[in-house]
This record gives sequence, structure tokens and C-alpha cells, in this order.
Amino acid sequence: MLWLSYIMQQKYYSVPKDENEGGLVLFCCSHQATCVQYRLVVRDVSTLQILQLYTCLDQVSHMEWSSDSLFILCAMYNRGLVQVWSLEQPDWHCKIDEGSIGLVSSRWSPDGRHILNTTEFHLRVTVWSLCTKAVSYIKHPKACQKAVDFSRDGRYLALAERRDCKDYVCVFVCDDWHLLRHFETETQDLAGLEWSPNGCVLAVWDSCLEYKVLLYSLDGRLLSTYSAYEWSLGVKSVSWSPSSQFLAIGSYDEKVRILNHITWKKIAQFEHPAILDSTKATVYKEVEKRPAVGSDEMSLHSITIGTTLFNTQSKYEISPLPVQIPVVKPDPDRANPKIGISALAFSSDSRYLATKNDNMATAVWVWDMQKMSLQAVLEQTSAVRCFQWDPLRPRLALCTGNAKLYLWSPGGCVSVQVPAEGGFQVQSLNWHCSGDSVILLGKEQLCLCYMDTDQEDK
Repeated sequence: MLWLSYIMQQKYYSVPKDENEGGLVLFCCSHQATCVQYRLVVRDVSTLQILQLYTCLDQVSHMEWSSDSLFILCAMYNRGLVQVWSLEQPDWHCKIDEGSIGLVSSRWSPDGRHILNTTEFHLRVTVWSLCTKAVSYIKHPKACQKAVDFSRDGRYLALAERRDCKDYVCVFVCDDWHLLRHFETETQDLAGLEWSPNGCVLAVWDSCLEYKVLLYSLDGRLLSTYSAYEWSLGVKSVSWSPSSQFLAIGSYDEKVRILNHITWKKIAQFEHPAILDSTKATVYKEVEKRPAVGSDEMSLHSITIGTTLFNTQSKYEISPLPVQIPVVKPDPDRANPKIGISALAFSSDSRYLATKNDNMATAVWVWDMQKMSLQAVLEQTSAVRCFQWDPLRPRLALCTGNAKLYLWSPGGCVSVQVPAEGGFQVQSLNWHCSGDSVILLGKEQLCLCYMDTDQEDK
């Protein structure tokens, strides 16, 4: 009940429509950056006061904070340009021009002093140093779902390479960008790679047409290969637990398989049945209605905040078993069928895993990793667009494209009306690194939701 009580003490701020319309929004721990076409605005994240204004050379396609939040990168893919701005020295700036070779991707290295640019047709990756102005080149990067990944400590870079119709992995040392390891992978068409949080193991997975996940050590040794079945449409999503103890693999057969870090064998399999009839999990169902004049509803598992007479009020109700989860049959004639596990996310303490099955778009499943069982199912009235865990607490936030924010914790669920003008619709969300606020992003506005955690601390 304490968790539900301090949710009611939220404050909201909105950024004007013209500032966020068609633009990019980016947050670090202390600043918020908003970019619309050529204009970059940096604000204080707690007060929304404008700190800096910058004018870029062209419309910005991508922007990114450096790891220490002292610099911000603005990439203009149409012009093959990257501009870097400094918060401490507003007069200082940097321009990188890739010229006729073009630009399709730009990102920071973990040290916040090097920029990695990927050229058109993935001919090479160029590493630019802001300190020494040195330039390094990495050839033959592969164009795939996730071709580049840095280890959590920022020491190593793993890059997928395609050469002579074969897949390779290159491991670089980020201090001086020298090649540490180069090895061929046992994949037909490598789709992605990701370091474990402790940096000891690299997971590599094949394209969606073949179910294959390979685990490599830092020196390139193949530790294990996992394949659940041989028929087409295999791996769709992969996620490490923050503790590096579990690797969750979501697939097109609507199941999640959990591998352990000792034997790399499957220790659990989570299914997403359309009918829940024998489970100890709690099923929270969102219920909408028009509030009556003077109504004030509150219960242990449902709180509605900030509603007016003209808003659609929503709350969660616990559904008795059996429960029928809405299923949408995918169109087999269309590319990228809406089926299978597209989203996996572990809580910060590795205790819970949240999943979404694409052909059950209105439901989020929460699994208890200690008991290896289903903990809760959140059934929404609309398709879930985004969900994300609090970076410090086992608390899940999600949105469905309406004017509401939904949160789950082991103590229950809550539906919160966003008190913004103009029919604000939450399209995506991000937690602040402190876990004390949530950034809600709409099509034309953004909204910051601050949570008063004094009662929780007490």
C-alpha cells in the first residue's frame, strides 16, 4: 500500500508543442536535450530551464549524450555530417564530415571521447578521437540487427563482420583500437551480438530463419551452442540478466527459454498460452469507464488520478480464472509477421522478467526468476507500445498510446491519468537514471512525471 500511496504525489511539466513536434528528445541524469530540425535546446531536467541553445548545419537525424554528459552528438545523415557540442564550453564545437562516402550511423564510445561513424553500404566504421584528432578505420562491418556492442566496462568492442560470404567477429581494445581477436562464427547469417554484463561472454545469434545462439569467450573460444528446434523462424529477441546469470531467448514459437551461465543449458521455458486456467499468477485487467460526477474510486489494487468528467477513467481489476488473453492472428502474406516474443526486459535486480508476445499485443507478462514461474499478467485495453523497468527498483512502467501511465510492482498495479492539455498520448517512455521520474513522450509533446519517494524512504 505504501508503494501506491506516493504515486499520487506526482508533478507534471510539458514542453510546448512546437518544440517537440517532429523532433528528438534525449535525457541524461542532469540534462534534457530537445532537437527540432536545426535547433538543439538543452534544459535542466529538474526545472526544465533552458541552459543552452545550439544551431546545427542541417536537420538532425540522431543525437546522443556522451557517457559523462559533457558533450552531445548530433548526426545529420542526409549531409554525412556530425556536430559535437560542449556543455561546459558553449563556444567550442566539433564538425566531422564523412564526405561522399556518406553516413548511416553515428555513436559514442564508452569513454565519451571517440565517435564511431558507419558509412553508407557499411563499407567501414571510422573511429574519430576528439582528444588527439586521430582516425582509425574498421573495414567490412556487417549490416544486421545489432552489429556493434561494447562491454559494460567499456574496455572491449565486439563487431560483426561479413567477408567472403562468411560471418566473423572482431574484438577490439578500446584504449588504442587495436584488434585483440578475430574469429569466424558458426552462423549462416549473423543477426546480432551482445556482451554479458560482466564482459566475460559474447552471445551471437543467427537470423530469424534459423534457431541458433552461440556463446563465445573473450578469446574467441566457442563455449556452447543452443538450438531449440530446426524449423524456420527462430530467434526473435535476446536479453541478458543484469547479474549475467541468465540469458533469455525469445522466439517465434511464442516461448522464452532461459539458459544458465554455468552449463549454458536450458533451465526454464516460459510459454504464453491464450487461456490461463491453472496458474498462481495474478491477472490484472484494465477496465475503462466514464467517471460519474463526484466519483472518487480507490482500492488496494486500483487508483485513478487526474481524471475529469470528459476523460475515460481506467483501473485494474483482478480477473478470476480461467482468463482468455486476446489473440490476433498474424497475416502470413505480410513480411515480419506479428507473432513471437519481440520484447524481453529484466528488472535491475534480475528478480523479474517482463515479456511481450506480438500476437497478444495487449498483454505484458511478468515472470519471477527465483521461482521460475509466472508472477503476473497485465491485460490492457489497447496494444502495449513500450515497457521499461525502473533502473533501481522492481517497478515496471508501460504505455499503450493513450493519456495514461501504467505501473506494476510486486505490491500491485496502478493506472495514472496524465493531466496534460490537448489530448496528450503517451507513445513511449524512459525512466530517469535515479528512478525518481519518468519521461513520457507523445507525438507533439513530452511530459515529465516526478515521483515523491520521501514516504518510501521513511
